[in-house]
Order: sequence, then C-alpha cells, then structure tokens
Amino acid sequence: MSAYWISLYREVNDADKLAAYAELAGPALVEAGGRFIARGTPVQVYEAGLEQRAVLIEFDSVEAAVAAHDSAAYQAALDALGDGAVRDMRIVPGVGAAS
Repeated sequence: MSAYWISLYREVNDADKLAAYAELAGPALVEAGGRFIARGTPVQVYEAGLEQRAVLIEFDSVEAAVAAHDSAAYQAALDALGDGAVRDMRIVPGVGAAS
C-alpha cells in the first residue's frame, strides 16, 4: 500500500543550507522510489491552515518511505540542512492501508 511523506516548513533559517539540502535530498528520495506529488507554498489556506511551504512525496509503502529517510544519501542531505529550517515531517499510510 502506498505511503506519503509530508513535510511542512515552519521556519527557514538559512536559505543557503536549504538549497544545499534540496540539491541532495531530491535525487536521494527519487532514487529511493519517491515520486514528488506537490511542493511549494499554498495557493489558498482554510480553517487553521498556515502559509508555509509543503512537500508531498509518494512511496510504494511505509517501509520504502522509512528506508528513504534512513538512507545514507538522505542523511547527507539532512547534514547539509543542519539548522537551516524547522520542519514538521511525517510518513502517513495511504487510504486502505492499516491506520
């Protein structure tokens, strides 16, 4: 069952570190089987929504998403990011998967 990696950027503290992270993270996550579904700032927010950058990546399974996060290539991207951003990141199973 598919799984979704959801990242919300609460703060960007260093644009250069974020750029270095993005340069490494994108290829690492695609190589691990991730498919970028959406990324950017919201066009519109409702209810308690916040105007913050969001990234949505689809994986074939929760296990694949966790493995992508724990991979050496993605860990190198996280090292490059350091304290450059504060993010809320989670992996959520797709509809139909055990919840």
